[in-house]
Amino acid sequence: MNNSLSSPERQTQILQILARSQRISVAELCETFEVSEATARRDLDALAEQGKLQRVHGGAIALSEAPPEAPILQREREQAAEKIRIGLAAAALVQDGETVFLGSGSTVLEAARALRTRNPLTVITNSLPVINALAGLENIQVICLGGMLRDSELSFIGHITEQALAEVRADKVIIGTRAISLEHGLTNDYLPETMTDRAILKAGQEIIIVADHTKLGRAAAARLAPLESVHTLVTDSAAPSDFLDALRERGIRVIVS
Repeated sequence: MNNSLSSPERQTQILQILARSQRISVAELCETFEVSEATARRDLDALAEQGKLQRVHGGAIALSEAPPEAPILQREREQAAEKIRIGLAAAALVQDGETVFLGSGSTVLEAARALRTRNPLTVITNSLPVINALAGLENIQVICLGGMLRDSELSFIGHITEQALAEVRADKVIIGTRAISLEHGLTNDYLPETMTDRAILKAGQEIIIVADHTKLGRAAAARLAPLESVHTLVTDSAAPSDFLDALRERGIRVIVS
């Protein structure tokens, strides 16, 4: 190949290469198309802005679409060991005496289970499984938010939940997300829950995202929040190192469990 190709032609071929190899570096682009590093970066940046790939340090990787999310009871069995480790690591960030908001989802539920021995602790939640995990413990005060029950997630969402969220505050928020990408930030695939999750993020001083490696480098249909809203990501050891490095470059603390 040579540099006689136009930018659209190069970019089309870049996407074809990514479809096969899932990853490409700036150096490879320079060699393949006989262009400068500046031109290769401009092509990648243009494709990233169109949401067609994900920029990482030194190149790009394919942007995968997040598949439809299974019900929480089914997801508890998926990546179970990783979720337990992530939950333990997230719980370790909570100090005794703090107020913490725990969102819905199977990974957050593991954090709730890891917090059962904390003394004292105040937990605010819209998750029925989290309520059940912490109910009856003398050392933990549980504040439950009502609303419309989403059956698949066993979580309370909607206008009533969001009104209640406006009345509370937390030192830390531990919440999951459907997908995370460098270009699109946090995304979800169910808009009504996304609106509630946005209200949750506003209730906390520190935002901790818990997500196993299958959620990284992907995007779902509904935008939840930009990456700038995240303080800490807790994930597992199978997470791609270049993606984690890119998060660190943006000032996000990354904990690998």
